[in-house]
Amino acid sequence: MKITVAVNGTTHTSDVEPRTLLVHYVRETLGLTGTNVGCDTSSCGACTLHVNGQSVKSCTMLAVQADGEKLTTIEGLANGDKLHPMQQAFMDNHGLQCGYCTPGMVMAGISYLNENPKPTEDEVREALEGNLCRCTGYHNIVKSILACANG
Repeated sequence: MKITVAVNGTTHTSDVEPRTLLVHYVRETLGLTGTNVGCDTSSCGACTLHVNGQSVKSCTMLAVQADGEKLTTIEGLANGDKLHPMQQAFMDNHGLQCGYCTPGMVMAGISYLNENPKPTEDEVREALEGNLCRCTGYHNIVKSILACANG
């Protein structure tokens, strides 16, 4: 099937198999490897990206379902050398850890702050329930999201 998507502001038209997951399309066809494959079961959130501004686990969506949509991946957040405020907050607050879950955490954090710009710590922790970090606790990840919220 032929699909056309706008990814990070660039339009792409591709032939894809109907069963291709969006995460595989973004990584393998478009070469945007910042979106990670962690589980293929929607448990970890490493594949989180934005579809029309909404946080989506891209292992739960087929590429053909994204036809005509606007996608943003972790690669599309920075403006040249200037990091997105959430990326900068993760850097400043040591929210990066090993980095595997970081793109999904950043994308989920941005989407959450769009819904709730001034969350409490407990609200951030609840919002991140669908994103797993296997390295350590979530303290610095939560701290990063709160720092971005408090700008």
